[in-house]
Amino acid sequence: MTGYGLASFEDDTFILSVEVKTLNSKFLDLSIRSPKQFSDKEQEIRNMVSAVLERGKVNVSIDFSRKVGEDLPVGFNVSLFSSYYHKYLEMSNLVGADSKDLFKIALQSPNVMTQVTEKTSAAEEWEVVKKYLNIALINCDGFRRDEGNVLEKKFKENLSVLRSGLASISKEDPIRKERIRLRIRNNFKEWLEENDFDKNRFEQELIYYFEKVDITEEIVRLSTHLDYFEKNLKEGTNQGKKLGFISQEIGREINTIGSKANDANIQKHVIVMKDELEKIKEQGLNII
Repeated sequence: MTGYGLASFEDDTFILSVEVKTLNSKFLDLSIRSPKQFSDKEQEIRNMVSAVLERGKVNVSIDFSRKVGEDLPVGFNVSLFSSYYHKYLEMSNLVGADSKDLFKIALQSPNVMTQVTEKTSAAEEWEVVKKYLNIALINCDGFRRDEGNVLEKKFKENLSVLRSGLASISKEDPIRKERIRLRIRNNFKEWLEENDFDKNRFEQELIYYFEKVDITEEIVRLSTHLDYFEKNLKEGTNQGKKLGFISQEIGREINTIGSKANDANIQKHVIVMKDELEKIKEQGLNII
């Protein structure tokens, strides 16, 4: 389920911004971008995220910068620089070369400048980061819940269309059965009068045929699946996978009704129901 959360803080010493983005995923796939001074806190960040956001592709971005910085991000080996410079100057004077770029050359010489690793975050700074990370996570979760409420409303509309189609099929089914009986009676009436046959065996074959085209059980099961889907829709979290399985069963019953009924009027309703079910399956991927 998509989501977005942002929390920021600023005082006289530093500026903090925490951003959380989520996309659809069956599992928790977490990516963290944070300053080096918080690199030792990655596992704690992961624990905080998993406690609030159970599933999804999650990107956490933490931006932290101090307003006043006395320490330089690089270090200088002054004595080594001096040695380089005077040596280059001596060589320059020896050959009579121009010495105006010696300062730049000496500064860029090996080991004169070194990268300074940022200090580990102070405890009070990390507590502030934790606080606003939690706020961002809660905001993101709230975003997802709002989206979930919209999805629930849409699911109920889809279920209403499916129930309407099922009701229409239930009305069409007795008419379909009567058409089948009349067709068999008219087609075989003359043949039955002119030919000798085993009436018991013929009745058995008719019963078997009517059982093959009967969709009563499928209608009952489909109605049960729709009720069960709506029931789970109203229950707590972690219903995404279960609703996905129920959707598969609903699709199986709709397909069976379409193949067994072999009726043009019922097929019209089946097509509409299949289209509506695809909408449910597509949106179902957004449910945690």
